[in-house]
Amino acid sequence: MADVNQGSVLPSETSPPALDGLNATDSNGTDAVNATVAKFVATPEGTALAYGSLVFMALLPIFFGALRSVSCGKSKNSSDMPETITGRDAARFPIIASCTLFGLYLFFKIFSQEYINLLLSMYFFVLGILALSHTMSPFMNRIFPANIPIKQYQLLFTQGSGETKEEMVNYEFDTKDMICLVISTVVGVWYILKKHWIANNLFGLAFALNGVELLHLNNISTGCILLGGLFVYDVFWVFGTNVMVTVAKSFEAPIKLVFPQDLLEKGLGASQFAMLGLGDIVIPGIFIALLLRFDVSLKKNTRTYFHTSFLAYIFGLGLTIWVMHTFKHAQPALLYLVPACIGFPLVVALLKGELTEMFSYEEVSAEDIAAKEGTTQVEKKDK
Repeated sequence: MADVNQGSVLPSETSPPALDGLNATDSNGTDAVNATVAKFVATPEGTALAYGSLVFMALLPIFFGALRSVSCGKSKNSSDMPETITGRDAARFPIIASCTLFGLYLFFKIFSQEYINLLLSMYFFVLGILALSHTMSPFMNRIFPANIPIKQYQLLFTQGSGETKEEMVNYEFDTKDMICLVISTVVGVWYILKKHWIANNLFGLAFALNGVELLHLNNISTGCILLGGLFVYDVFWVFGTNVMVTVAKSFEAPIKLVFPQDLLEKGLGASQFAMLGLGDIVIPGIFIALLLRFDVSLKKNTRTYFHTSFLAYIFGLGLTIWVMHTFKHAQPALLYLVPACIGFPLVVALLKGELTEMFSYEEVSAEDIAAKEGTTQVEKKDK
Protein backbone atom coordinates (compact mmCIF):
# COMPACT_ATOMS: atom_id res chain seq x y z
CA MET A 1 0.00 0.00 0.00
CA ALA A 2 2.82 2.34 0.76
CA ASP A 3 4.31 4.27 -2.06
CA VAL A 4 7.78 3.16 -3.03
CA ASN A 5 10.65 5.58 -3.47
CA GLN A 6 14.23 4.43 -3.91
CA GLY A 7 13.04 0.90 -3.17
CA SER A 8 12.69 1.64 0.55
CA VAL A 9 9.26 0.04 1.00
CA LEU A 10 7.98 -3.19 -0.46
CA PRO A 11 4.52 -2.51 -1.91
CA SER A 12 1.67 -4.06 -0.02
CA GLU A 13 -1.22 -2.61 -1.96
CA THR A 14 -2.79 -5.92 -2.77
CA SER A 15 -5.84 -6.73 -0.74
CA PRO A 16 -8.74 -5.65 1.41
CA PRO A 17 -7.94 -3.48 4.45
CA ALA A 18 -8.99 -6.26 6.79
CA LEU A 19 -6.16 -8.39 5.52
CA ASP A 20 -3.65 -6.02 4.05
CA GLY A 21 -0.67 -4.22 5.46
CA LEU A 22 -2.13 -0.75 5.23
CA ASN A 23 0.29 0.78 7.69
CA ALA A 24 3.35 2.46 6.25
CA THR A 25 4.93 3.55 9.51
CA ASP A 26 7.99 2.33 11.33
CA SER A 27 8.15 1.27 14.98
CA ASN A 28 8.62 4.87 16.10
CA GLY A 29 5.54 6.04 14.21
CA THR A 30 7.54 7.79 11.49
CA ASP A 31 6.18 7.50 7.99
CA ALA A 32 8.28 5.26 5.78
CA VAL A 33 7.79 7.78 3.00
CA ASN A 34 9.24 10.54 5.19
CA ALA A 35 12.19 8.28 5.91
CA THR A 36 12.75 8.13 2.20
CA VAL A 37 12.62 11.92 1.99
CA ALA A 38 15.44 11.93 4.55
CA LYS A 39 17.43 10.19 1.82
CA PHE A 40 18.06 6.95 3.61
CA VAL A 41 19.88 4.68 1.20
CA ALA A 42 19.92 1.00 2.08
CA THR A 43 23.05 -1.00 1.40
CA PRO A 44 22.78 -3.83 -1.15
CA GLU A 45 23.31 -6.31 1.68
CA GLY A 46 20.61 -4.70 3.84
CA THR A 47 18.15 -4.63 0.95
CA ALA A 48 18.81 -8.26 0.03
CA LEU A 49 18.44 -9.34 3.67
CA ALA A 50 15.17 -7.42 4.10
CA TYR A 51 13.50 -8.68 0.92
CA GLY A 52 14.81 -12.21 1.36
CA SER A 53 13.45 -12.28 4.91
CA LEU A 54 10.07 -10.97 3.78
CA VAL A 55 9.79 -13.65 1.10
CA PHE A 56 10.78 -16.34 3.60
CA MET A 57 8.28 -15.08 6.19
CA ALA A 58 5.54 -14.94 3.54
CA LEU A 59 6.13 -18.59 2.66
CA LEU A 60 5.82 -19.84 6.25
CA PRO A 61 2.09 -19.17 6.82
CA ILE A 62 1.21 -20.34 3.31
CA PHE A 63 3.05 -23.66 3.71
CA PHE A 64 2.00 -24.48 7.28
CA GLY A 65 -1.46 -22.91 6.95
CA ALA A 66 -2.16 -25.04 3.86
CA LEU A 67 -1.07 -28.20 5.70
CA ARG A 68 -3.25 -27.36 8.68
CA SER A 69 -6.22 -26.55 6.43
CA VAL A 70 -6.42 -30.21 5.39
CA SER A 71 -7.40 -31.37 8.86
CA CYS A 72 -8.87 -28.28 10.56
CA GLY A 73 -12.42 -29.22 9.51
CA LYS A 74 -12.30 -32.25 11.80
CA SER A 75 -12.12 -30.14 14.97
CA LYS A 76 -15.15 -29.92 17.22
CA ASN A 77 -14.31 -26.41 18.43
CA SER A 78 -16.37 -23.74 16.72
CA SER A 79 -13.30 -21.48 16.67
CA ASP A 80 -11.36 -24.07 14.68
CA MET A 81 -14.02 -24.71 12.05
CA PRO A 82 -13.19 -23.33 8.62
CA GLU A 83 -15.22 -20.55 7.02
CA THR A 84 -16.22 -21.55 3.49
CA ILE A 85 -16.14 -18.90 0.75
CA THR A 86 -18.67 -19.49 -2.02
CA GLY A 87 -18.75 -18.05 -5.52
CA ARG A 88 -21.27 -15.44 -4.40
CA ASP A 89 -19.03 -14.41 -1.51
CA ALA A 90 -16.05 -14.17 -3.84
CA ALA A 91 -17.91 -11.94 -6.29
CA ARG A 92 -18.98 -9.53 -3.54
CA PHE A 93 -15.63 -9.46 -1.75
CA PRO A 94 -13.87 -6.84 -3.94
CA ILE A 95 -16.91 -4.55 -3.65
CA ILE A 96 -17.00 -4.88 0.13
CA ALA A 97 -13.24 -4.37 0.28
CA SER A 98 -13.50 -1.21 -1.83
CA CYS A 99 -16.24 0.20 0.40
CA THR A 100 -14.19 -0.60 3.50
CA LEU A 101 -11.08 1.01 2.05
CA PHE A 102 -12.91 4.18 1.02
CA GLY A 103 -14.68 4.28 4.38
CA LEU A 104 -11.31 4.22 6.16
CA TYR A 105 -10.10 6.97 3.83
CA LEU A 106 -13.06 9.17 4.84
CA PHE A 107 -12.59 8.36 8.52
CA PHE A 108 -8.98 9.44 8.45
CA LYS A 109 -9.94 12.62 6.59
CA ILE A 110 -12.72 13.56 9.03
CA PHE A 111 -11.67 12.24 12.44
CA SER A 112 -8.48 12.35 14.45
CA GLN A 113 -5.97 9.75 13.30
CA GLU A 114 -4.74 9.25 16.86
CA TYR A 115 -8.07 8.11 18.29
CA ILE A 116 -8.90 5.89 15.34
CA ASN A 117 -5.56 4.10 15.59
CA LEU A 118 -6.01 3.72 19.35
CA LEU A 119 -9.28 1.86 18.76
CA LEU A 120 -7.69 -0.22 15.99
CA SER A 121 -4.73 -1.08 18.25
CA MET A 122 -7.01 -2.41 20.98
CA TYR A 123 -9.09 -4.35 18.45
CA PHE A 124 -6.07 -6.04 16.89
CA PHE A 125 -4.55 -6.55 20.34
CA VAL A 126 -7.41 -8.91 21.22
CA LEU A 127 -7.49 -10.56 17.79
CA GLY A 128 -3.72 -10.96 17.80
CA ILE A 129 -3.71 -12.74 21.16
CA LEU A 130 -6.34 -15.22 20.00
CA ALA A 131 -4.64 -15.77 16.62
CA LEU A 132 -1.18 -16.28 18.10
CA SER A 133 -2.55 -18.61 20.78
CA HIS A 134 -4.27 -20.73 18.11
CA THR A 135 -1.08 -20.78 16.04
CA MET A 136 1.06 -21.93 18.98
CA SER A 137 -1.34 -24.66 20.14
CA PRO A 138 -0.03 -27.58 18.00
CA PHE A 139 3.56 -26.77 18.94
CA MET A 140 2.64 -26.63 22.64
CA ASN A 141 0.99 -30.04 22.36
CA ARG A 142 4.33 -31.53 21.31
CA ILE A 143 6.57 -29.95 23.96
CA PHE A 144 4.21 -29.94 26.95
CA PRO A 145 5.63 -32.17 29.76
CA ALA A 146 3.70 -35.41 30.15
CA ASN A 147 3.96 -35.38 33.97
CA ILE A 148 1.95 -32.15 34.33
CA PRO A 149 -1.79 -32.77 34.75
CA ILE A 150 -3.99 -31.33 32.03
CA LYS A 151 -7.38 -29.89 32.96
CA GLN A 152 -10.16 -29.51 30.41
CA TYR A 153 -12.32 -26.38 30.08
CA GLN A 154 -15.25 -25.43 27.90
CA LEU A 155 -16.66 -22.03 26.98
CA LEU A 156 -20.23 -22.48 25.75
CA PHE A 157 -22.74 -19.83 24.66
CA THR A 158 -26.18 -20.87 23.50
CA GLN A 159 -29.22 -19.08 22.17
CA GLY A 160 -32.81 -20.12 22.85
CA SER A 161 -34.00 -23.04 24.95
CA GLY A 162 -35.35 -26.53 24.59
CA GLU A 163 -35.51 -27.83 21.02
CA THR A 164 -34.75 -24.37 19.65
CA LYS A 165 -31.48 -24.09 21.57
CA GLU A 166 -28.62 -23.21 19.22
CA GLU A 167 -24.91 -23.14 19.96
CA MET A 168 -23.32 -19.76 19.26
CA VAL A 169 -19.86 -20.48 20.71
CA ASN A 170 -18.51 -23.86 21.77
CA TYR A 171 -14.83 -23.54 22.60
CA GLU A 172 -13.02 -26.39 24.33
CA PHE A 173 -9.55 -25.74 25.73
CA ASP A 174 -7.13 -27.10 28.30
CA THR A 175 -4.10 -26.18 30.40
CA LYS A 176 -1.83 -26.09 27.35
CA ASP A 177 -4.12 -23.60 25.64
CA MET A 178 -4.09 -21.42 28.75
CA ILE A 179 -0.29 -21.29 28.62
CA CYS A 180 -0.43 -20.29 24.94
CA LEU A 181 -2.90 -17.55 25.87
CA VAL A 182 -0.56 -16.17 28.55
CA ILE A 183 2.43 -16.13 26.18
CA SER A 184 0.34 -14.46 23.49
CA THR A 185 -0.83 -11.82 25.96
CA VAL A 186 2.78 -10.97 26.81
CA VAL A 187 3.51 -10.48 23.10
CA GLY A 188 0.36 -8.34 22.81
CA VAL A 189 1.40 -6.07 25.66
CA TRP A 190 4.87 -5.78 24.10
CA TYR A 191 3.32 -4.71 20.83
CA ILE A 192 0.94 -2.17 22.41
CA LEU A 193 3.69 -0.54 24.49
CA LYS A 194 6.61 -0.62 22.05
CA LYS A 195 5.15 -1.28 18.58
CA HIS A 196 8.31 -3.32 18.02
CA TRP A 197 8.69 -4.86 14.58
CA ILE A 198 9.30 -8.37 15.95
CA ALA A 199 6.04 -8.27 17.93
CA ASN A 200 4.31 -6.92 14.83
CA ASN A 201 5.63 -9.84 12.78
CA LEU A 202 4.58 -12.43 15.37
CA PHE A 203 1.01 -11.15 15.21
CA GLY A 204 1.18 -10.74 11.43
CA LEU A 205 2.38 -14.31 10.88
CA ALA A 206 -0.35 -15.59 13.20
CA PHE A 207 -3.06 -13.66 11.31
CA ALA A 208 -1.77 -14.93 7.96
CA LEU A 209 -1.50 -18.57 9.07
CA ASN A 210 -4.99 -18.54 10.58
CA GLY A 211 -6.37 -16.96 7.43
CA VAL A 212 -4.86 -19.59 5.15
CA GLU A 213 -5.94 -22.39 7.49
CA LEU A 214 -9.50 -21.31 8.27
CA LEU A 215 -10.67 -19.56 5.08
CA HIS A 216 -11.67 -22.28 2.59
CA LEU A 217 -12.63 -21.75 -1.03
CA ASN A 218 -15.33 -24.25 -2.00
CA ASN A 219 -13.98 -24.87 -5.52
CA ILE A 220 -11.44 -23.74 -8.11
CA SER A 221 -13.92 -21.50 -9.93
CA THR A 222 -14.58 -19.57 -6.72
CA GLY A 223 -10.85 -19.14 -6.27
CA CYS A 224 -10.49 -17.74 -9.78
CA ILE A 225 -13.38 -15.33 -9.19
CA LEU A 226 -11.91 -14.11 -5.89
CA LEU A 227 -8.36 -13.66 -7.16
CA GLY A 228 -9.56 -12.11 -10.42
CA GLY A 229 -11.79 -9.62 -8.61
CA LEU A 230 -9.06 -8.59 -6.19
CA PHE A 231 -6.66 -8.31 -9.12
CA VAL A 232 -8.88 -5.56 -10.57
CA TYR A 233 -9.44 -4.05 -7.09
CA ASP A 234 -5.71 -3.85 -6.47
CA VAL A 235 -4.77 -2.30 -9.80
CA PHE A 236 -7.58 0.28 -9.62
CA TRP A 237 -6.93 1.52 -6.09
CA VAL A 238 -3.13 1.60 -6.52
CA PHE A 239 -2.84 3.17 -9.95
CA GLY A 240 -6.18 4.98 -10.26
CA THR A 241 -6.44 6.93 -6.99
CA ASN A 242 -4.46 8.15 -3.98
CA VAL A 243 -6.87 6.47 -1.54
CA MET A 244 -4.67 3.42 -0.97
CA VAL A 245 -1.54 5.45 -0.22
CA THR A 246 -3.41 7.86 2.08
CA VAL A 247 -4.83 5.02 4.16
CA ALA A 248 -1.44 3.29 4.16
CA LYS A 249 0.22 6.32 5.73
CA SER A 250 -2.46 6.58 8.43
CA PHE A 251 -3.31 3.00 9.38
CA GLU A 252 -1.55 1.43 12.37
CA ALA A 253 -2.12 -2.28 12.92
CA PRO A 254 -0.10 -5.53 12.84
CA ILE A 255 -1.48 -6.56 9.46
CA LYS A 256 1.78 -6.44 7.56
CA LEU A 257 5.16 -8.10 7.75
CA VAL A 258 8.13 -5.77 8.10
CA PHE A 259 11.86 -6.22 8.09
CA PRO A 260 14.48 -3.48 8.63
CA GLN A 261 16.84 -2.61 5.81
CA ASP A 262 19.29 -1.11 8.30
CA LEU A 263 19.40 -4.16 10.59
CA LEU A 264 23.10 -4.73 9.87
CA GLU A 265 23.93 -1.18 10.93
CA LYS A 266 21.54 -0.64 13.88
CA GLY A 267 20.61 -4.13 15.06
CA LEU A 268 17.17 -4.72 16.62
CA GLY A 269 16.69 -0.96 17.00
CA ALA A 270 16.58 -0.47 13.23
CA SER A 271 13.84 1.79 11.88
CA GLN A 272 13.88 1.73 8.05
CA PHE A 273 11.53 -1.01 6.95
CA ALA A 274 10.58 -2.91 3.86
CA MET A 275 7.07 -4.29 4.23
CA LEU A 276 4.60 -6.74 2.75
CA GLY A 277 0.84 -6.63 3.36
CA LEU A 278 -0.83 -9.74 4.73
CA GLY A 279 -3.27 -9.67 1.82
CA ASP A 280 -0.38 -10.54 -0.49
CA ILE A 281 -0.01 -13.69 1.57
CA VAL A 282 -3.53 -14.72 2.57
CA ILE A 283 -5.34 -14.18 -0.74
CA PRO A 284 -2.99 -16.37 -2.84
CA GLY A 285 -2.47 -18.61 0.20
CA ILE A 286 -6.09 -19.76 0.47
CA PHE A 287 -6.01 -20.69 -3.23
CA ILE A 288 -2.77 -22.64 -2.75
CA ALA A 289 -4.32 -24.40 0.26
CA LEU A 290 -7.33 -25.36 -1.88
CA LEU A 291 -4.99 -26.93 -4.43
CA LEU A 292 -3.34 -28.95 -1.65
CA ARG A 293 -6.72 -30.29 -0.57
CA PHE A 294 -7.44 -31.09 -4.22
CA ASP A 295 -4.16 -33.02 -4.34
CA VAL A 296 -5.24 -34.98 -1.26
CA SER A 297 -8.63 -35.76 -2.84
CA LEU A 298 -6.91 -37.33 -5.85
CA LYS A 299 -5.36 -39.96 -3.51
CA LYS A 300 -2.25 -40.30 -5.66
CA ASN A 301 0.26 -39.60 -2.88
CA THR A 302 1.56 -36.61 -4.82
CA ARG A 303 1.30 -32.87 -4.19
CA THR A 304 1.77 -31.72 -7.77
CA TYR A 305 -0.63 -28.77 -7.75
CA PHE A 306 0.40 -27.58 -4.30
CA HIS A 307 4.09 -27.58 -5.23
CA THR A 308 3.35 -25.91 -8.57
CA SER A 309 1.30 -23.10 -7.03
CA PHE A 310 3.80 -22.68 -4.18
CA LEU A 311 6.63 -22.19 -6.67
CA ALA A 312 4.38 -19.90 -8.72
CA TYR A 313 3.89 -17.72 -5.63
CA ILE A 314 7.65 -17.44 -5.14
CA PHE A 315 8.03 -16.50 -8.80
CA GLY A 316 5.25 -13.89 -8.65
CA LEU A 317 6.56 -12.26 -5.48
CA GLY A 318 10.10 -12.20 -6.84
CA LEU A 319 8.83 -10.62 -10.05
CA THR A 320 7.03 -7.94 -8.03
CA ILE A 321 10.25 -6.99 -6.25
CA TRP A 322 12.23 -6.96 -9.50
CA VAL A 323 9.72 -4.72 -11.31
CA MET A 324 9.54 -2.38 -8.34
CA HIS A 325 13.29 -1.88 -8.31
CA THR A 326 13.51 -1.61 -12.07
CA PHE A 327 10.85 1.09 -12.44
CA LYS A 328 11.25 2.69 -8.98
CA HIS A 329 7.49 2.73 -8.46
CA ALA A 330 5.02 0.99 -6.18
CA GLN A 331 3.58 -2.20 -7.64
CA PRO A 332 0.34 -4.00 -6.70
CA ALA A 333 1.67 -7.46 -5.93
CA LEU A 334 -1.53 -9.23 -7.01
CA LEU A 335 -0.86 -7.92 -10.50
CA TYR A 336 1.88 -10.55 -10.67
CA LEU A 337 0.79 -13.10 -8.06
CA VAL A 338 -2.70 -13.78 -9.46
CA PRO A 339 -1.63 -14.76 -13.02
CA ALA A 340 1.20 -16.89 -11.63
CA CYS A 341 -0.80 -18.71 -8.94
CA ILE A 342 -3.74 -19.41 -11.26
CA GLY A 343 -1.92 -19.88 -14.56
CA PHE A 344 0.82 -22.32 -13.53
CA PRO A 345 -1.51 -24.95 -11.95
CA LEU A 346 -3.99 -24.67 -14.84
CA VAL A 347 -1.23 -25.34 -17.37
CA VAL A 348 -0.09 -28.37 -15.36
CA ALA A 349 -3.69 -29.66 -15.13
CA LEU A 350 -4.11 -29.18 -18.89
CA LEU A 351 -0.91 -31.09 -19.63
CA LYS A 352 -1.92 -33.92 -17.28
CA GLY A 353 -5.48 -34.09 -18.64
CA GLU A 354 -6.99 -33.28 -15.23
CA LEU A 355 -8.47 -29.87 -15.98
CA THR A 356 -12.07 -31.12 -15.91
CA GLU A 357 -11.44 -33.02 -12.70
CA MET A 358 -9.89 -29.90 -11.15
CA PHE A 359 -12.91 -27.71 -11.89
CA SER A 360 -15.28 -30.47 -10.78
CA TYR A 361 -13.70 -30.62 -7.32
CA GLU A 362 -16.11 -29.29 -4.71
CA GLU A 363 -15.74 -28.88 -0.96
CA VAL A 364 -18.69 -29.12 1.41
CA SER A 365 -18.88 -26.51 4.16
CA ALA A 366 -18.84 -27.49 7.82
CA GLU A 367 -22.40 -26.16 8.20
CA ASP A 368 -23.64 -28.42 5.40
CA ILE A 369 -21.91 -31.43 6.97
CA ALA A 370 -23.47 -30.66 10.36
CA ALA A 371 -26.91 -30.21 8.78
CA LYS A 372 -26.58 -33.50 6.91
CA GLU A 373 -25.55 -35.32 10.10
CA GLY A 374 -28.50 -33.79 11.94
CA THR A 375 -30.90 -34.91 9.21
CA THR A 376 -29.48 -38.44 9.31
CA GLN A 377 -29.95 -38.63 13.09
CA VAL A 378 -33.57 -37.44 12.81
CA GLU A 379 -34.26 -40.08 10.14
CA LYS A 380 -32.80 -42.79 12.38
CA LYS A 381 -35.02 -41.69 15.28
CA ASP A 382 -38.10 -41.74 13.04
CA LYS A 383 -37.32 -45.31 11.99
